[in-house]
Amino acid sequence: MKIIITKECISCGACEPECPEGAIFQGDTQYEIDQSLCTQCENCIAACPTQAIVKED
Repeated sequence: MKIIITKECISCGACEPECPEGAIFQGDTQYEIDQSLCTQCENCIAACPTQAIVKED
């Protein structure tokens, strides 16, 4: 299972400071998650105002 940011992302930046590992970064069109750094703490899921961050099987 991994955490992903879907196309519903509005690039508000609320998730980035919540990541203790620095795995979230601004991509070309929206924020993205570096899966090699993500520890699946779910802080970003709770911070997202549009529910664009989800767990994926």
